[in-house]
Amino acid sequence: MKRREMLVSTGAAFLGLSAFPFRWVAAAEKKQRVLYFTRSAGFEHSVVKRHDGQLAHSEKVLTELGQEHGFEVECSKDGTLFDGDLDKYDCIAFYTSGNLLGGSNDGGAPMSAEGKQKLLDAIEAGKPFVGIHAATDTFRSGGIDPFIEMIGAEFSGHGPQQTATIRIASPKFPGVQGLGESFDLHEEWYAFRKFNPDMHVVLVQETEGMRGGDYNRPPFPTAWARMHGKGRVYYNSMGHREDVWTGQPFQQLLLGGLAWAMGNVDADVTPNFEQATPKANV
Repeated sequence: MKRREMLVSTGAAFLGLSAFPFRWVAAAEKKQRVLYFTRSAGFEHSVVKRHDGQLAHSEKVLTELGQEHGFEVECSKDGTLFDGDLDKYDCIAFYTSGNLLGGSNDGGAPMSAEGKQKLLDAIEAGKPFVGIHAATDTFRSGGIDPFIEMIGAEFSGHGPQQTATIRIASPKFPGVQGLGESFDLHEEWYAFRKFNPDMHVVLVQETEGMRGGDYNRPPFPTAWARMHGKGRVYYNSMGHREDVWTGQPFQQLLLGGLAWAMGNVDADVTPNFEQATPKANV
């Protein structure tokens, strides 16, 4: 079967997550630790919104995945963490929005300019980074912010939530196994600009038939991996909806991206932007 019709509420169409080599720390002396940073200085998505002091939906899901697969997850909205010791984290994951140096409505403390630079320097020196959905809506500016250059592209808008086709551009990348050559999923699909052409495209947004002016363009990357100096950077635009977070397609892709970023599995990430999405910047 080349194309899969995906139901995000079930994993029936997929290989079980346990079939993938993501239990990477079972024999390690110390579990790897992921910082999941969910501060919203811009629009606060429902999956990162906390209620009554409890972890947000996505924070709970990622924490449970860590418990199942053998890594620890620390969830935070405190930007002052980046002024401290980043060496204690084996990977930093962002589901953020807006200018994190400024105020917000979620109670999280701002990141300092020094903390932002410390993060970027750490990634360039080898700290793994994973961006999810709104992470590309972080530090947007009129030019190309260093954060946008690092993550690989900048959010430019989105149309109505809808079912769309996602094409696999890198069939050997961790997490895509079992998804066929393409799959359909109902989601809020981001569009992008300012692509860093040195990216390795993992998933492609097929735009034909999509509703909304943001998609009136040729196919473009929707998940990718790239090297930023010595640091491995992975981004996936999925993750707006609660049912996407609990569905096996996204969990499988997220675990694969985390495993690759932390060096637990390897993959060929030779830049393929021009081959996979030759007209993405049109």
